[in-house]
Amino acid sequence: MTRMTCRIWCLSAILVPVAAAGALAQSTSPAEQRIAAARRSIAVSPGQHERFNDLALAFARRARETADPAYYDRAEEAIGRSLELAPENFNALKMRTWVLLGKHEFARALTLARTLNEQVPDDVLVYGFLTDAHAELGNYEEAEEACQWMLDMRPGNIPALTRAAYLRELFGDIEGAIDLMRTAYERSAPGEVEDRAWMLTQLAHLELTAGRTGPADALLDEAIGLVPDYHYALAQLARLRSAQGRHADAVALLARRYEGAPHPENLYAVAEALDGAGRKEEARAAYAEFEAQALRESRGWDNANRELIFYYADRAQKPVEALKVALMEVARRQDVYTLDAYAWALHVNGRQADALQQMDRVLAVGLRDPEVLSRAAAIAAAVDHGPAGTYRDSGR
Repeated sequence: MTRMTCRIWCLSAILVPVAAAGALAQSTSPAEQRIAAARRSIAVSPGQHERFNDLALAFARRARETADPAYYDRAEEAIGRSLELAPENFNALKMRTWVLLGKHEFARALTLARTLNEQVPDDVLVYGFLTDAHAELGNYEEAEEACQWMLDMRPGNIPALTRAAYLRELFGDIEGAIDLMRTAYERSAPGEVEDRAWMLTQLAHLELTAGRTGPADALLDEAIGLVPDYHYALAQLARLRSAQGRHADAVALLARRYEGAPHPENLYAVAEALDGAGRKEEARAAYAEFEAQALRESRGWDNANRELIFYYADRAQKPVEALKVALMEVARRQDVYTLDAYAWALHVNGRQADALQQMDRVLAVGLRDPEVLSRAAAIAAAVDHGPAGTYRDSGR
């Protein structure tokens, strides 16, 4: 599970306007500039609640830039101050919804988004939050409906296009996803540097999924040119280098990402890359540290449980532990990626019919992720041939 799922949060030109940052030092990021500008505005007008909404938005954007969830806590503090000044003000509650999404509290975010949608039925971004929450919970028909409302209400708006691109990817339409994401990129303002780097990274991810490494390489080079050491771009570039057999480069890239965003799922990627590079002892040490870190946060909403499931299933040879974690996670959300991990945990525990049932739910959505398709094929083969390798007609 990618920490602070970024693919659904492109907010250019829709949320609360932030005061112009002015000509700050180029060493500061766009979000840091917004934080500084909002703080200056608060110093001048400390009684205006919208200034605190601006600050909350700036902190939330900084969370995406850095993958540091502590910025969501700071955003929540600013939201609290805004609500003290103006109880139940709509923009503060919108920001709270975004923060809940950032913290992966998707059910709570959905409840709040529904409440806001009832209050103001024509707010475009609230439909975006409904899209986000439904998608992360696995309610794909509802997500598609909410996203269509965004597009109908404000045709061509960037947040709707990026969400539509993500849904197209989930539904198996990679080329359609590329077209939508490229349109969003072309409509984005040049000054929205991090947004543009994010969209370029998503385009590279889609090109890689389609098997086109050349365009992906060029897109990632452009993204890193906009935001050096951008953690999302480093991850995709490492994926590309692994596909090219450049395993040492992949290790170095993922180590850079982990240094900047030291989360357990990022360490798991380092361990896998070390394994692929033949550095087995280092990989074992990294896996062990990953397990310790992942277990510490496994009961939290923002966790590395999907990686932990695969670690127990494929690396540690602890199928019972894999299923235990999978059951905990699938009780919270049933998106395709969680169901994929759950199916694999069932598979390694010998529950092939149950595994096939869950994987069929994944494939019914249309997902074309190569790793997921590989696991689906392994599960189907296990069902067809039975645990002892003898043929058994599955009816498929």
